[in-house]
Formats: sequence, C-alpha cells, structure tokens
Amino acid sequence: MRSLLIAALILSASPTSTPAQQVDAYIGLGTARASSTGQKIDTFRDGTLFATPAMGGVFEDFGASVFINRQIGFGWNATWRAAHDYAGLSYRPAFDNFDTIFQPDKLRTKHTATEFRAGIGLASVHFDFNDQQSCDQVPGCPSSHHFLEHLGAATRLYVTGHLFLRPAVDVQHVNNFFLFGSNWVPRYSVSIGYSFGRE
Repeated sequence: MRSLLIAALILSASPTSTPAQQVDAYIGLGTARASSTGQKIDTFRDGTLFATPAMGGVFEDFGASVFINRQIGFGWNATWRAAHDYAGLSYRPAFDNFDTIFQPDKLRTKHTATEFRAGIGLASVHFDFNDQQSCDQVPGCPSSHHFLEHLGAATRLYVTGHLFLRPAVDVQHVNNFFLFGSNWVPRYSVSIGYSFGRE
C-alpha cells in the first residue's frame, strides 16, 4: 500500500509552471548484493549456530519517473525480496530510492534513452519470528531502517513507440548496514515498462 501511494504521488507531482513531458512506469526483476558479516548466532539458545547470510537472490523491482523536459526528471524506485533465511529467522529486505534524473540528449535516439540517477532513500529489513527471545539474539530484529545514498544508470530500449525494456545498474551506500558485511549494495535489474506522453 505504501509503495502504491508513493507511486501515485510521483506520477502526479510536477511543477505547475512546466507540465510533465513524459511519465514512465516499469516493473521487473533483479538482484541486490551484500556480503555476509561472517558471524554465527545461537538464535534459539539451543547451542545450534546459524551463519549470517550474504544478500542475494531474486528481487522484484518497480518504479516510476516524471520528466519535466527532455533532460531532467524525478523518479522513485522500490526493490524488495520475498522472505528468506537470516540466521534461522525469516527476513525481507527492501530498498526505496528517490532520485533526480538526467537524460542526455546525445544518448537519446528514436529507439533508446539513457538516464543517470542520483538520490537518497531508505533500506529496510523486516524479520518474522515466533518468540521474542529468538528475535533478541539477531541484530536488527524485528526491523531496522537505514538511510542510503544512490547512484544509477539505465537505458530504455523501445520495442514500440511507448513499450520498453529497461536494463539498469544501481549502487547504494547504506549507512550502518550492520546486518551485512558491506555498506555498499550494488543492484542489477531488467524491467519492462511504458512511457506516457513520449514524442
């Protein structure tokens, strides 16, 4: 619900003096990578040690962009993974980014458009657990939230005048991402999307 509300706000947000020239929306799959801390945790206090995992696997990806002219725009992107194991508990990581977008005219053709993004956002990790004692053993349980800085690049490859494929590479610096062994989280994704108002 929160993601849909944010998407609606971005799609409707544009300066009153300059109407939006183009609105893009996309959905796809990708991955986000972060190393393990290398720790082992006695999560259930029974002497069984569980290793902390590296982050990886398949993430869902969704985003929207509003361009106020041919070069400048604003965007939002959400990436999340379904529940996965972290030291014996189920956890769900998610990333939300809010960006300024630059789309150089020199890298824009009839069939392609390359964009560069820079912005800020939030990384969240939520745990599912059956008892508070097991949650207490795992750092960040039941949930943790971390400010992040984001840089990204993507190219929209137009299959038709409005339908596109969007390969993207993103790098996030997540502040104090203590659940994993690195504050740097690269992401790779491929999405399918549609451009509204494209000339």
